[in-house]
Amino acid sequence: MGQHFLLSAAARTLSVAKVARMGEEEAWNLFRAIRWSETDGEPYCPDCGSLATYRHKSRKIFSCQACGRQFSVTSGTIFASRKMAIRDLLVAIAIFVNGVKGHSALQLSRDLDCQYKTAFVLAHKLREALGAETKERQATGTVEIDGAYFGGYVKPSNYVENRRDRRLARNQTGKRQVVAVMRERGGRTLPFVVPKESLSVPIMEKRIRLDSIIHADEAYGWDPLHLFYEVKRINHQEAYSHDGASTNQAESFFSRIRRAEIGMHHHIAGPYLESYALEMAWREDTRQINNGEQFLLMILASLSHPVSRVWKGYWERRKVSSPGQEAPA
Repeated sequence: MGQHFLLSAAARTLSVAKVARMGEEEAWNLFRAIRWSETDGEPYCPDCGSLATYRHKSRKIFSCQACGRQFSVTSGTIFASRKMAIRDLLVAIAIFVNGVKGHSALQLSRDLDCQYKTAFVLAHKLREALGAETKERQATGTVEIDGAYFGGYVKPSNYVENRRDRRLARNQTGKRQVVAVMRERGGRTLPFVVPKESLSVPIMEKRIRLDSIIHADEAYGWDPLHLFYEVKRINHQEAYSHDGASTNQAESFFSRIRRAEIGMHHHIAGPYLESYALEMAWREDTRQINNGEQFLLMILASLSHPVSRVWKGYWERRKVSSPGQEAPA
């Protein structure tokens, strides 16, 4: 029997120890090479795009000769206004990548020897960068759809006669939400969050191409999709797959989120549920890529993503409405 990819040496091309042994200059050069990869590491102005720049001798910053703007290798990215050394950022990304079930902010703060608040914001910045490119992407081909409820926990009473059925909507706390997913077979996983499963249909109609084939379960909420798409349905009370119809890959994605919730985070509901769902979608989609490539992909996503309007100054504001909305001024 062949060895599973994740157990093979080919899946392990990165170690946290190797990243931690990097010098700050080496780490800075790696950031520079990835940030300006299209110009072979030559910096250009983030404001006017001019290549006429020069580096200051005293500090690792650049000045644009065209507009006079001063900028660094992290200016205009999610790491803008950073206080953490670039090598420590690389270590954080390596640790985050290697987390099979994700990585909690508390554990990251211990790994980096930094405050919990710092680790919490850094982890969410990485999640935002990873999910940005898929939030508006359309699904094509054979697409499996499904929804799963998260949150709304009701603590059981001590005595049996006082307990309530926590599965019923009337016994929820109002915080229960649905992660709906569109998963292309052999392609990307595209999740989003809605208050209830039926409200996901209009979003799916916008984000699934009309020439696609949809696979769904027998839930009544999916019935409107028959008006525009070829839809194959599977009754899970009879089988997991039948006559080519299956939602097993969508269910596999939900299994990954559940494992992350139970084994790592313990609670991933609320206004940041979509951030965790997007992270798990990225982990699911890159599971057959070695961790060294995952490391580089995450750095590229981070340095390509603009300054976060949600997480920059998060603890100063103390409150945000949603990771998908701009934070208050």
